[in-house]
Amino acid sequence: MQIHHLNCGSVRTIDATYDGPAPAPAVNHCLLVETDRDGLVLVETGLGLADVRDPDGTLGADWVEMAAPVLDEEETAVRQIARLGFDPSDVRHILVTHLDVDHCGGLPDFPGARVHVLAAELAAARAEAPSRRYRPAHWAHEPHWVTYGGEETAGDWFGFTAVRPRGLPDEFRLVPLGGHTAGHTGVAVHRGEGWLLHCGDAYYYHREMAETKEPHPLLDLVQTGSEVHRDLRLGTQARLRELVREHADEVALFSAHDPWEYARLAVLPS
Repeated sequence: MQIHHLNCGSVRTIDATYDGPAPAPAVNHCLLVETDRDGLVLVETGLGLADVRDPDGTLGADWVEMAAPVLDEEETAVRQIARLGFDPSDVRHILVTHLDVDHCGGLPDFPGARVHVLAAELAAARAEAPSRRYRPAHWAHEPHWVTYGGEETAGDWFGFTAVRPRGLPDEFRLVPLGGHTAGHTGVAVHRGEGWLLHCGDAYYYHREMAETKEPHPLLDLVQTGSEVHRDLRLGTQARLRELVREHADEVALFSAHDPWEYARLAVLPS
């Protein structure tokens, strides 16, 4: 199983909080996973073609002003997958951490894919859209939703309750990470030497996972302003720090938007 790291939508350029890393645009970190039996699996979609072509209409003018997206069609998942030599129709499954605009904007580019999401997240999106967070243009094509309400579990996963996505091999897990949205989940993918855990927006900056718990001043404004349950979000982060302390040799964590995490992981063989 081969894993490709994709940035599917650069947004506002940010500085690190310490000397060393150069300023970089925040990213929308996605994974493309080649499986032996189930075609291509996309974890997150980032921004899609319609977002690039009509950002105010699909993403919303307020979000565009706040995030300052680059809006490069070549960064969309569908274009990157084609450049890798695949037919985008080979994407059979999409797993999303949640349905904020920058995490599911590319769904219309893969109309035949099964879209795996926690049921609470889909319910919140339908109830609250249109809003700055949820934009119905991203699911107007009526995706084949595959939802999970907590009854389908795969048991303990490093101390977290995990869900086994239906129709996918055992190398995939949904790992609920609450607080950011009503149905926010991490997505775990097993590779030969251990697990990758896409934490979505459970945290925003790599130094939040250190014992110093240092947030990024700009990104922290975004995450605190968009949380639905502060105590739950902070509890999730505490559990993720524990995961780093106790299982760093078995699980590699990353968040959706940290450009320095993306740069480190994108150059590693998967």
